[in-house]
Amino acid sequence: MVTARIRAAAAVAAASAVLATAACGTFGERVDIPQGIPPGPGAPIPYIDVNGPGRTSDLLRDWATPISVATGIPVISLQAYGNAAEALRQRTPECGITWTTLAGIGFIESKHGTYHGATIAPDGKVSPPIRGVPLDGTNGNQEIRATGTDPHRPNAKFDAAMGPFQFIPETWQRFGVDANGDGRADPDNIDDAAMTAARYLCVSGKDLTTAEGWEKAVMVYNQSRKYVLDVRDAAASYSVNVQP
Repeated sequence: MVTARIRAAAAVAAASAVLATAACGTFGERVDIPQGIPPGPGAPIPYIDVNGPGRTSDLLRDWATPISVATGIPVISLQAYGNAAEALRQRTPECGITWTTLAGIGFIESKHGTYHGATIAPDGKVSPPIRGVPLDGTNGNQEIRATGTDPHRPNAKFDAAMGPFQFIPETWQRFGVDANGDGRADPDNIDDAAMTAARYLCVSGKDLTTAEGWEKAVMVYNQSRKYVLDVRDAAASYSVNVQP
């Protein structure tokens, strides 16, 4: 298990066909939410220099702003998803991960970094830090003794999933990367967390343009069939620019 299940307050749409009002369309316009797997890629991401200095996600502000208005995803979070997907497209194009998949996971795990009133700074830092329940072996969770790697839980007996993408400390130690250019991999930074999630999903599913690869990747991220369908439904909504 990679994540502890922090569920968003609003339930994601059921797996049956759903109709939703298009936030950016004319009054009364309705669109069908696609039900296939993998979910659609959404609005194309423009090319940016993902190897440039500083927070390269900022280069996507013009792309992210209208999508944010339509979907309700915070601009900073959406920039992080786009930056991660574009970086993986340039570096490992065979993976085929999309920003909508990252957004689907970000919604389910932490409402895009805003769970329980958390806010996201311009550099991607989420505060206060989002933590899952202690992984003490109860309520269907794994038992994972504290590794001492989470500075926000120095005296904890058990680890807890960390940040907007809810990484277990051990997984973060293996896969965590710096994506906002500050020189450190921080699970509480949405740029770093989104990029790390993209890397982990690509390693797990190999080819996320196929149903098999996409399902395998998301299932490895969180071993629950319901979780896979919840992420699919949210991502599918974002692919047609509506809120889940």
